[in-house]
Amino acid sequence: MASTDHDTFEVQRPDDEWRHALTPVQYAVLRQHDTEFRNSSPLNAEKRNGTFYCAGCGLALFSSEAKFESGSGWPSFWAAIDKAVAFTEDRSHGMFRIEMHCRRCGGHLGHLFPDGPKPTGQRFCVNGASLEFKPAE
Repeated sequence: MASTDHDTFEVQRPDDEWRHALTPVQYAVLRQHDTEFRNSSPLNAEKRNGTFYCAGCGLALFSSEAKFESGSGWPSFWAAIDKAVAFTEDRSHGMFRIEMHCRRCGGHLGHLFPDGPKPTGQRFCVNGASLEFKPAE
């Protein structure tokens, strides 16, 4: 599992540019590590074939083929696109979790849990606000 070095992201912008480029919810999630409300993202119910991209920089992060219904209230995937996501330890809120970031812009995506389906057994629990979906053509 690769970890992130917060000073080496390919896409870096001043805070005011991030605020201008993102909606308030996207900014709170991607740049301030917030969590959207459970069941608030329409992407949780997205069933079409396609790709989920980082809302901050447009990097392809997840294929619809890896999406599954976890019952968590957030879009969930059993795998990310190769080398799209990086990880850091999150010890906030009195617990240990693995936090996911876009490897290109460092945007907070959500958390990785070891309770997903086969073949990986992992659940990439993602804030829908951090994603943009493009259906396959």
